[in-house]
Amino acid sequence: DTVDSITPDKVRGLRDMLNSSAMDIMYYTSPLYRDELVMGLQQELNRLYTLFCSRNPEFEEKGGKVSIVSHSLGCVITYDIMTGWNPVRLYEQLLQKEDEELEDSWTSYEEQRLLEELYLTKKRLREIEESLQELRASTISKPPVLKFKVENFFCMGSPLAVFLALRGIRPGNSGSQDHILPRTICNRLLNIFHPTDPVAYRLEPLILKHYSNISPVQIHWYNTTNPLPYEHMKPSFLNPTKEPTSVTESESASTVPSPTTSPVMVRRHYGESITNIGKASILGAASIGKGLGGMLFSRFGRSSTNTPQTPEAGKEGAEGDDKKGPTVGTPPLPHSSSGCLEPTVELEHRIDFELREGLVESRYWSTVTSHTAYWSSLDVALFLLTFMCKHDQEGGEKSNLDSI
Repeated sequence: DTVDSITPDKVRGLRDMLNSSAMDIMYYTSPLYRDELVMGLQQELNRLYTLFCSRNPEFEEKGGKVSIVSHSLGCVITYDIMTGWNPVRLYEQLLQKEDEELEDSWTSYEEQRLLEELYLTKKRLREIEESLQELRASTISKPPVLKFKVENFFCMGSPLAVFLALRGIRPGNSGSQDHILPRTICNRLLNIFHPTDPVAYRLEPLILKHYSNISPVQIHWYNTTNPLPYEHMKPSFLNPTKEPTSVTESESASTVPSPTTSPVMVRRHYGESITNIGKASILGAASIGKGLGGMLFSRFGRSSTNTPQTPEAGKEGAEGDDKKGPTVGTPPLPHSSSGCLEPTVELEHRIDFELREGLVESRYWSTVTSHTAYWSSLDVALFLLTFMCKHDQEGGEKSNLDSI
């Protein structure tokens, strides 16, 4: 209760929300609590897996796969458990870098002599530590941190990208996921976020820099008719005013189509309004019987009362976007290249997946509620099932997911 005792009473509701949603990050960066949090989650993951295998003894024999769904700081803790990242290693690297800089700088004779002596002492210390570790490894077989390999690692509302950036991760020249999470540890990394979630950040620009100007993949509405498979979606520009660095300004005007004029994929900007007064009033009138709660329906998906499963609804999802403008976009078809980016280097597979905003919602209110609403989203539920059941479909009849 120490944190509660030092929290001012004014705007107490907002402060309590920040304490419950953001304070855990401060705990995790504290050396007093970090190891306790890591060990607690690690033991719980192994306990649940052991319990599941005891109740399903054929799971491992049949090659069962394990996926982890993490939320917020849980994504960072799980990542550190899988990769074995330790802040002590980063601190040692910084000290070594400082020593190298000191050696290159001008020093007096006495100072140089002491630095050489310090260098030899540290070198000898490292040799002793390595010998001790080899001796322990030969006598005691250290069990793996996790008792299972992770097939899919789903991050929801994740600040992992910020942590990696502060740890020195910078974009590379390869589109491989191994740049931030090796495939030997986790087969697939997927970052799910709502556009107004203040805690969530993108991961793709940490792998390839030019992906900061490429739209994240739009997650389908749960009731979309015949959705296009995610692996068939083409990259498209996030901001049409920016042009790729590989194309000159003169070429871009004539050869690169703008996503805003694409008849296939029309995507709004983050700064644009997602609705207008007329549309809001129509939807509000239709929902007046349900009160205010009916007006502010699902921020992650359209209400079933407003999107009946009729041929007109399917037509609206596939063709109606030309009439609606930038409100809701549909992904480009595989054979169309309009508004799509063809970079010289592409990611092996997409990592950032963005939920769609509701047709009627306050963006400020959504900022407060979006970070905790992933668990109740039907769009997220279908997205998880799509990727977790993907291998079964590829190995079987490759049936679509409409029945799920």
